[in-house]
Amino acid sequence: MAKIIDGKAISSEIKQEVKEETEQLQKNGIFPCLAVVLVGENSASKVYVNNKKKACEACGIASLSYELPETTTEAELLELIQKLNVDKKINGILVQLPLPKHIDETKVILAISPEKDVDCFHPQNVGALHTGGKGFLPCTPAGILELIKRSGYDITGKECVVIGRSNIVGKPVSMLLLKENGTVTICHSKTKNLPEVCKRADIIVVATGKINTLTKDMVKESAIVIDVGMNRNEEGKLCGDVDFENVKQKAEAITPVPGGVGPMTIAMLMKNCLTAAKNQA
Repeated sequence: MAKIIDGKAISSEIKQEVKEETEQLQKNGIFPCLAVVLVGENSASKVYVNNKKKACEACGIASLSYELPETTTEAELLELIQKLNVDKKINGILVQLPLPKHIDETKVILAISPEKDVDCFHPQNVGALHTGGKGFLPCTPAGILELIKRSGYDITGKECVVIGRSNIVGKPVSMLLLKENGTVTICHSKTKNLPEVCKRADIIVVATGKINTLTKDMVKESAIVIDVGMNRNEEGKLCGDVDFENVKQKAEAITPVPGGVGPMTIAMLMKNCLTAAKNQA
């Protein structure tokens, strides 16, 4: 039976560390602050934004919320971002995606100052990740690494398989595993013999958005399985991309959904806000 990797507990540890460091900064007159921008009425986005506000509160980080109507124009949004860029009291800017269809997400991402891009979507920060330069680490991939390392597993020399090649998870987590001296294979919908590739893996990260992408017959007994998926099954219950109930019978360790990778994303966002405040100070 696999060890269940508890993302809630590990994220709480990280947020406590951030809180303690934030308190030290405040003693020196530095007050970390995150600006969160939400455009429109997307209910899932509203939940995410509220969770981010709560995390800021728990970590002692100030948060400013800009909730704009669906009718907000691209020009109006870009004007707000420019004001936030030059406001020295604000250390991090987060524009909640997706945006309404009439707004170009790429233009919005490019408009955010790289020094305040705590989501790590700006090409400058993405480039730094790929070249080993200084920049923010993307929240979900960085959270995945923390889950593995804080659970006592070493990545050096391990066979790592990443299923999924998105810009948000698949590609960046591959780069971070490589940076930790893992031997990385990136798989996707066109990969041949996916089960055979997965059976070699010591660490498997699954980020496809499809239920049961990874099944019990695809993993070896010493595998560590990280499930990034967030889906709903036929009963409407939250589940990941991994056949959790069966894979946990065989793998060495596995993350649940919910309670695995999800809480880590917000914890790492808090860490990036702290880093931004320190850099700007």
